[in-house]
Amino acid sequence: VALGWAAWKTYLGRPDTDWNRCASMGVLGNALWQGGERPEDAIPVLEVTLALHRRFWPNDEQNILGVQTNLAGCLDDLGQHHEAVVLKRETFDRQVATLGVSNECTILSGNNVATSLLGLERWEEAKTLLGEKLLPAARKSLGADHNLTLALNENLAMALTNNPERTRDDLLEAETIMQDVTQRRRRVSGPAHPHTLHAKI
Repeated sequence: VALGWAAWKTYLGRPDTDWNRCASMGVLGNALWQGGERPEDAIPVLEVTLALHRRFWPNDEQNILGVQTNLAGCLDDLGQHHEAVVLKRETFDRQVATLGVSNECTILSGNNVATSLLGLERWEEAKTLLGEKLLPAARKSLGADHNLTLALNENLAMALTNNPERTRDDLLEAETIMQDVTQRRRRVSGPAHPHTLHAKI
């Protein structure tokens, strides 16, 4: 946090149009979020940083999405999940448009959306996003054994299992998914790896 404040004070006197000033504000926001005793103080800092990026550097897509992702993460940590998932969806949709759905960054962003949907108990939305959009792209571009592909499968199994309106077929599908994930993690990472042990739970 001290480094974040130091970076901010270095560029404090510069105009809003100065990129280094905006970047230092982002550094401060991240420091307040991840290392401060009051992470809620990071919200206004990150919001202003995002607004400045959008106003003065609208074509700097990746930086805008990066700040937006950090703001969503901070909101999540503070329990503001509905606000967070809106930002995560915006980030994912923009990455689909600019990078394509098969890009690893896009798939990771989509998994962030799915994780939030699971946390909000929006099971059907999560199931559709994971099963119809993310997993087909991940299997094709990353491969079935990739850690992200396996994480998507685990989230799909969670969506199928935890839905109060689940059917017997849903439970059987979830069991099949987790058996496959466990076998793949054991083969790729070894039986004692934390990911393998988690998949067996």
